[in-house]
Amino acid sequence: MLATSSPHRRRFGLVGGLAAFALAVAACSSGNGSTSNPTGSSGPAVKGGTLNMLGSGDIDYMDPNVSYYSIGSLSLRMWSRLLFTNPAIEGQTTTTVPDLATELPTTSNGGISADGKTYTVTIRKGAKWDASPARQVTAADAVRGVKRTCNPVQPFGGLPDYESLIEGFQAFCDGFSKVPGTVDAIKKYVEDTPLPGVVAKNERTVEYHLVHPVAFFADMLTMNAFAPAPVETLAYLPGSKDLGQHTISDGPYRVESYTPTKSIVFTRNPAWDASTDPIRKAYVDKIVVDETVTQESTQQQLQTATPSADMEFNNFPPPSQLPQLIAAKDPLLQIGPTSSSNPYIIFNFLSPNNKGALANLKVREALEYALNRDNIIQVYGGPKINKPLTHVIPSAIDGSENFNLYPYDPAKAKQILSDAGFPNGLTIKYLYSNDSEGSRKTFQTVQQDLAKVGIKVSGVPVPSADIYTKYLQVPSVAKQGVWDLSSAGWGADWYGNAALSYFAPLYSGKPSFPPAGSNFGFYDSAKTNSLITQATSAKTNGESLTLWAQADRQVMKDAAFFPVTEPLQPNYHAKQVNNAIYLPTIQNFDPTNIWLTTGQQGG
Repeated sequence: MLATSSPHRRRFGLVGGLAAFALAVAACSSGNGSTSNPTGSSGPAVKGGTLNMLGSGDIDYMDPNVSYYSIGSLSLRMWSRLLFTNPAIEGQTTTTVPDLATELPTTSNGGISADGKTYTVTIRKGAKWDASPARQVTAADAVRGVKRTCNPVQPFGGLPDYESLIEGFQAFCDGFSKVPGTVDAIKKYVEDTPLPGVVAKNERTVEYHLVHPVAFFADMLTMNAFAPAPVETLAYLPGSKDLGQHTISDGPYRVESYTPTKSIVFTRNPAWDASTDPIRKAYVDKIVVDETVTQESTQQQLQTATPSADMEFNNFPPPSQLPQLIAAKDPLLQIGPTSSSNPYIIFNFLSPNNKGALANLKVREALEYALNRDNIIQVYGGPKINKPLTHVIPSAIDGSENFNLYPYDPAKAKQILSDAGFPNGLTIKYLYSNDSEGSRKTFQTVQQDLAKVGIKVSGVPVPSADIYTKYLQVPSVAKQGVWDLSSAGWGADWYGNAALSYFAPLYSGKPSFPPAGSNFGFYDSAKTNSLITQATSAKTNGESLTLWAQADRQVMKDAAFFPVTEPLQPNYHAKQVNNAIYLPTIQNFDPTNIWLTTGQQGG
C-alpha cells in the first residue's frame, strides 16, 4: 500500500510528510524509540469535543473500494468499517481481529473449509448504513464491494494481490475492463454479472472461494478493497468527486462535508451502534481536518497548544526537527517501527527522454551506484529512525534477506554511464511533493549526487495531493516523459507472511501497471514474474520464502528501483490528546479512540 511519503497497508505517504505511507509491524512506541507506549492519558476517558487534525495534503479517494493510500485509510477509519481490521490496543496493532465480522474464521469454527479454499464470514447483526431509513450491512454489500474494485474507471491499486486468487475474479475483471466507463454500464455489470468466488449465502453470510489455499487470506480481508459497499454507490462513478460528496457511513462518524484539498468534517453517525463495533470508541463528537496547513506550521501549533490543533493529518514532524525532539525525549513524540520501504526512488522505464535511456539496464545500474543512500536518510531525520534498505523486502516481512548489489560508487557509476553511450551524462526530470520537507530535500540531494556523475536533474514540483492521482497512477504521464525519477513509499497490505503485497502490486509486470497496480515505473521481467507465480502457489511456507528471496534478488539485478530505508514512523500530538495509539496501517494515531482533556476539547 502507498505510504505517506510520497500511495493500503499500502501506498504510504513519504515519511516526514511526503504522504505518509509506511506500515508498522508493532504497537506504537515512545518518543525515544523504545517499544513501550506512553499514551499520555490522564484519568478516565472523556466523551465530547472536537478533534482538530492538521495537514497539507488530501486523501486519494473518498471511496473505500478504490482508496489505496495510508491517508485514505486514516479517513476511512472514521466512517467505513471492514470485515476485519487491526485494533488500537497496545501490543495488538498488527493483529487481525473481527470488525464487521462476528468472528475470525478458522477450521475449528467452520469458517475455513478443510481444503483451505473456502472462507465463510458472518456480518454482525445491527451494523447499519446511515441510509434513510438506516438498514443492516449485508453480505450482498460485501460482494458488491469486491466487484467494484476492478471497475474500468478507477480500479483499486492492490488488485494484483488477489485478482488471480479469488475464484472467477480474473474473468470477472477481464469482462469489466471492456465495459464503458459510465454509471449505467458499471451498475449493470456489477448487478448482472455473478462472481463465483464471492457469494452471499444469506443476508449476513458471505463465502469467499479461492483458487488455492493461502494462510493469510483473513489478513488480506483487512484491505479497504473488501469493505462492503451500499447499493447507493452504484449511482456514481467509482472514485469520483460526486461519490465523495455522497458517502454513506457504517462507522461511528459520517462525512458531513468534504472540500478536496481544503477540509473534511466528520460528525456522529446516528445509525452507528457502539455495541456492534468492538474497534472504535468514538469519544469525540466531531473531527475536523484542515488540509491547508504547512508541515512546519502544523508542528508549531501542536507544540504551542493552539486550541484548534490536536493531531497531524498527513503532516509529520519536519525531519530537520526530529533530532532535537528525540534528544529532548519529548513525550508527545512517538516513533513506531514499520514494515515499509519509504521512501524509495522510482525509475520510469517508459520515459522517452534521452532516447529512452531509463529502459537501458546499464543506465539504471549507473543510477544505483551514483545515488547516495546515506544522504537521503540524513534529510529524513538521520539513521536513528531510518534503517538503510538495499532491496525489496523490509526485514520485518517473511522472506527478507539482507544484501546490497550496488554500494555507493560514483566513479563506477560514471564509467557505466559512459559505457552505456552517455559519456557526457543525461538530463532527467525528478517528480516530487513540494509541500513536504523530506521530499523537497530528497530532490535536492539526488540533484547534487547525480551531478557528480554528469547527470543534470531538473525538478517537477507538485502538491502531495496530486502526486499519485494525477501523475504516478496515470500511464500517459509516464509515457510522455513528464518525469523520469520520483519518490514513493510502500507498506505491506498485511503483516508477517506478506511478501506478495510487495511483489504483486509493484513488480509483477503488466498486471501491476497503473492504474490497476502500483508499478509506477512499468518494470516487467519474465524471470521475476515467474518467481512471483511460483512463490504465490508454493505448497510450503519454506518454499515460498525461498522464492520470494530469489524474486527480491532478481528485481535488484534488474535495477528496477532504488530502495532507501525501512523507517521508523514519527508522529506528534498536542498535550490534550489522550490514548494516542499508533496504528501502522494509517501511519498515525487512531482518531476514533482518542479523547481530549476536559476543558481542552477543541474549537
